[in-house]
Amino acid sequence: MFRLALILHVFIGSTLSGSAVIAALASGHDTLFPILIAAALGFLAAFPVSWAVARKLWQG
Repeated sequence: MFRLALILHVFIGSTLSGSAVIAALASGHDTLFPILIAAALGFLAAFPVSWAVARKLWQG
């Protein structure tokens, strides 16, 4: 299940990071550090999400 969670994290992480970057840009934060922070928060938020999705897929 760990491998499945890592594979899912590639897709979920990029989706959440991209959404967070777009939200940061839409709110007027157009310098480097707010964009990097938003991308990092999306990347970190994807770990529990991908683990939960992998658990649901693994159980059937």
